[in-house]
Amino acid sequence: MNNSILSHQQIQHKIRRIAYQIYETNVAEEEIVIAGIDGGGLNFAKKIQKALEEITEAKITLCTVYMDKQNPLKSGVSTSLDEAEYTNKAVVLVDDVLNSGTTLIYGVHHFLKTPLKRLKTAVLVNRNHKKYPVKADFKGISLSTSLQEHVHVEFQDQNDVVYLED
Repeated sequence: MNNSILSHQQIQHKIRRIAYQIYETNVAEEEIVIAGIDGGGLNFAKKIQKALEEITEAKITLCTVYMDKQNPLKSGVSTSLDEAEYTNKAVVLVDDVLNSGTTLIYGVHHFLKTPLKRLKTAVLVNRNHKKYPVKADFKGISLSTSLQEHVHVEFQDQNDVVYLED
């Protein structure tokens, strides 16, 4: 059974709100790096990038974060940008759903190896089932779900949707 949590219009509103929060946090920055975790996180990051480009003159640089989500230690974490391209810059690490916190914490760990001005995290859905001490600085919605339920995010042209599946 699928239960709709967020409609396309609601997701668009949350993207815009998160973009404004990111802008307010980084208002003095000339460049903001939006680092999306490959998959849903990257899709969400692209939408945030577009919204930010509409509200700020700052350069918005998109970065893809690659990792094996089931076993991040196996192959490590890498990015589409060279380390020098985000050194001493404001970085926002983006994922679609914060489940256990594994992906986000390994992503944060990767960026912490480099001097940054600021590192923040953004997610569309925060599930409150973390096994690591990581939080989302910017979140679209927080859900208290059972461990058996699964949150699915689908980004499709003009038909984004978030639903809960038993």
